[in-house]
This record gives sequence, structure tokens and C-alpha cells, in this order.
Amino acid sequence: MAVVRWTDEMLDELSSSVSEMREGMSEMRESMDEMRESIGEVKDSIDGLRITAQALLQVAAQSQRDMENVKQRQAENDERFNILLEEVRYLSRRNE
Repeated sequence: MAVVRWTDEMLDELSSSVSEMREGMSEMRESMDEMRESIGEVKDSIDGLRITAQALLQVAAQSQRDMENVKQRQAENDERFNILLEEVRYLSRRNE
């Protein structure tokens, strides 16, 4: 069995490779931290959009209810007007 002796050049290359790997790992950690931060910001934005959408739906529902109330009041007013108009016509014919 042959014994391999590490030369100074081989040790320098190994040390250089380990240093490069450490730098790469540090960069990867920084990238992961930035990505986590970005994901948090996206989640916050989504929550904000969800709240805004719910508020808009509530406003739309209230507007629809208000519009239905206006239509109902208009129908009631139309009915009252028609009754009064008939009474005026009746009285007008009676006085003729």
C-alpha cells in the first residue's frame, strides 16, 4: 500500500478550496436571509391585499343593500303617487 504524502502545494490548494467553500456558504446564507426577508414582505403584502379585498367586498355589499333600499323606497313612493293621482282624477271628474 502506497502512502501519499501531502505536499505544501497540495495543502495550499486544499486550504484555498476550503476558504472558497466557506465564502460560498456565507454568500448562500446571506442569500437565504434575503429570501426569507422577501418572503416575509410578500406575506405582509398578501395580508394587506386580503384585508383590502374584504373591505371592498363589505363596501360593495353595503352599497348593494343601500341601492335595494332606494329601489324599495322609490317603488313605495311611486305607489303612493299613483294612489294620489287616482284620487285627484276622481275628484276632478266628480267636480266636472
